[in-house]
Amino acid sequence: MAMASYVKLILGSIAFAIFWVLAVFPAVPCLPIGRTAGSLLGGMLMVIFQVLTVDQAYEAIDLSILGLLFGTMVVSGYLESADAFKYLGKLLTWKSKGAKDLICRICLISAISSAFFTNDTSCMVLTEFVLKIARQKNLPPQPFLLALASSANIGSTATPIGNPQNLVIATQSGISFGEFLTGILPATILGSIVNALLLICMYWNLLSVKIDEEDSAAQFLTGDGVSSHHFSPATMSRLASSSSQGRLPGLEITNVLTSPHVNGSVNLAYHDTLRNRVNSDQGETEIHGFLNGPWESRNSNCSERWKRKLWKSCVYLVVVGMLISLLMGLNMSGTAISAALALMILDFKDAVPCLEKVSYSLLIFFCGMFVTVQGFNKTGIPSALWELMEPYAKIDQVSGMAVLALVILVLSNLVSNVPTGMLIFLFYVALSS
Repeated sequence: MAMASYVKLILGSIAFAIFWVLAVFPAVPCLPIGRTAGSLLGGMLMVIFQVLTVDQAYEAIDLSILGLLFGTMVVSGYLESADAFKYLGKLLTWKSKGAKDLICRICLISAISSAFFTNDTSCMVLTEFVLKIARQKNLPPQPFLLALASSANIGSTATPIGNPQNLVIATQSGISFGEFLTGILPATILGSIVNALLLICMYWNLLSVKIDEEDSAAQFLTGDGVSSHHFSPATMSRLASSSSQGRLPGLEITNVLTSPHVNGSVNLAYHDTLRNRVNSDQGETEIHGFLNGPWESRNSNCSERWKRKLWKSCVYLVVVGMLISLLMGLNMSGTAISAALALMILDFKDAVPCLEKVSYSLLIFFCGMFVTVQGFNKTGIPSALWELMEPYAKIDQVSGMAVLALVILVLSNLVSNVPTGMLIFLFYVALSS
């Protein structure tokens, strides 16, 4: 691609630099507007500086990637509601054989869950279980949290839905879900094994020493506890008032019905009271409700449990069907959105609570990023940089792959991984053309 005019080149570089600074440092003192607003600002500046027209800016937004992101977020939300991550958390301690075994389990479960449910969701949900397990077993949490974070990043590389940059690469390059998985799975497995071994070696001594009970209790009391149970104030106050008077709700009726003898003598008032209540409609209703209420409540609870089990089974079946469809090569965005809609229908409730879990700020960030990166590509700078780097980054040579990997590693830490993925893809487009 030919270089743009000097004016567009300079203005486009300024817009991209503003986007980059706000993406890497969202709390810049001179402009603390955050990543999402910074991304929109970068895209808007590309239009204002006439690097892109308005129509070109809209065309730069990849709706298939946004749809895939939206669908996977909704599916992850329903999986969390169906206790999928709770079961994964239980696997961490099932027949555990010590701290080193636990760190290996965390690496494995984190890698697998992040590959199919995105690394962000895996880290956010499993962190709670890791902290809880570490506190219960009086273990230092640092090695396990590092294992969770590193394994989530490694495992998320295995599939296109594991992280946003994979979505960009797979969708815009046309690589199918199965091709992506089979192509990178060996490297993901090897990386997960090496990561677990390194963590065990680094923290060998720390994993062999338990922290004191007092330290663990102190951490819990100072707010390091994972979660706390929230009781209803109304229920607690009613229970407290009844117990403060030396009785519980419903105790008076129970005494009347079940205590015909008091202090060894027949309670004459018992028969009169019972006869009066049976003869009156109000008393009959009370006795009938008291006698049958527990059974009705028990049947109702049993029915609710079966309904929830059936709903959770349906959620898992839909997710498995979505993964099978992706492996069969169906459109990833359409498959994810269809699975999300199927789960909304199966839930048979207002979908607003689940839709509120969707990170709309991330979707907006992607919109601004698409426009900004497309504008930067129009300046011709990515093509020029690729021409300079191409002789040293030939992917058909070991030295070239090493150079390219080093460049990607540096850019991912400096520019963030998603913009780096977009830039590398632009290099790929420049090479293809």
